[in-house]
Parts: sequence; C-alpha cells; structure tokens
Amino acid sequence: MKSITIDGSQRESVGKKATKALRNAGQVPCVLYGGDKPVHFSANELAFSKLVYTPNAHTVVIALDNGETLNAVLQDIQFHPVTDRILHVDFYQLFEDKEIALNIPVNLVGNSRGVKNGGVLRRNNRKLRIKALPANLPDFIEIDITPLKVGDKVAVGDLPREDYTFLHTDNTVVCQIKTARTAIVDEEDEEEGVEGAEGATEAGDVPATETDDVAAVKE
Repeated sequence: MKSITIDGSQRESVGKKATKALRNAGQVPCVLYGGDKPVHFSANELAFSKLVYTPNAHTVVIALDNGETLNAVLQDIQFHPVTDRILHVDFYQLFEDKEIALNIPVNLVGNSRGVKNGGVLRRNNRKLRIKALPANLPDFIEIDITPLKVGDKVAVGDLPREDYTFLHTDNTVVCQIKTARTAIVDEEDEEEGVEGAEGATEAGDVPATETDDVAAVKE
C-alpha cells in the first residue's frame, strides 16, 4: 500500500487555548493511538490534502520534529460543520506483527455484458473492510465485471482470499447488474432458453395436433 509522509511537531500543551492557537496558525491538532501512550502532535493543514481528499487508501509515516518516525493509518477526522476545515485528526499506530482493520476501496474494471445490453450497474459497496498485517494491505480490491450479465452480482464470497480477511459476510453484495426497461435479453441466454424448451418438447407431452389425430384413429 502507498504511504504518505506527514511532518508533525509534538504538542507541549493540549488545552483548548493551545488548540485554538494551532488552528489559527493553520495547524491541525492530531493524536496517535495504539502505542504505549497517546502521542499528541500537530501538522500543517495542507499536509492532509493527499490523505483526506482522495478515494484511495494510504498508510501514513508521521515524521516528528524530534527525529522519531511512526507508521500509522487514519482512524478518524473531524471537519468544521460550516467551513469544512479540518479540526482534528486521529491516527492509529501500525506494527509489523499486528493485524489492522481498514476500509479498502473497490476498483471495478472491464465493460459488463449486462450494461452493454441496457442493464444498470449498482455499486452496493464502494469500500470493503479487511483485516491484515500492514505489509499485506492492498491499495484496492479489483473486480473484473466484464462477464456479468443482467441479473448477475458479485458478493464477498466470490472474491479471492489473499493475505487478508474480509470483515463482511460472504453474501454481502459488492456490485450487481440490475434490470432496466431498456435492457435486452443476452443472445446466449436466449439460445439456451430455446434449446431447453425444445428438449422439454421432445421428452415430454405430445403436441396437441398429434394428440387429436390419435384420438380420431381410435374412434
């Protein structure tokens, strides 16, 4: 998984006045959890643009002014209700031998047969939560939707299991092709339906015209 470096300065005071002064200076108060004790620091608001305003998932390298570097992931972020400025950020520290739960974006590739025939692609889950060691965290989960026809869907249980665990039930739908008014029947499906009907006729009931002829001979 790609990583973003954020330069931070350790905070001496965590009171309201100190926090307000930081924000007025264009700094964002942050806290790193998960270690022996919380680490309070601040970072320039512009440093979060590539981390927050993107659909991609990233790990973070927090480079403190004392020379210490800490690996982490974004855990929570608070925005101002009116200006949307970042007010506070929480991070969770990563350790090489400890699994972490993280939301990973789903990347759909290919052109679905069902969509070409007029169906509608529904993305039920744009992100999936997984659990893995930091080294095994993927940038995204890729799904090829090319073979999907109208009515088909992809669930978590259909996805390959790699070096991580999905924190969803197997029947959780990730994406599906829904029927639309303009949708047309796939030619291959239509041919299968015709073949199935012909097979039923050969092995099943005698056509009505033949039945009438047999009854006439008996009379």
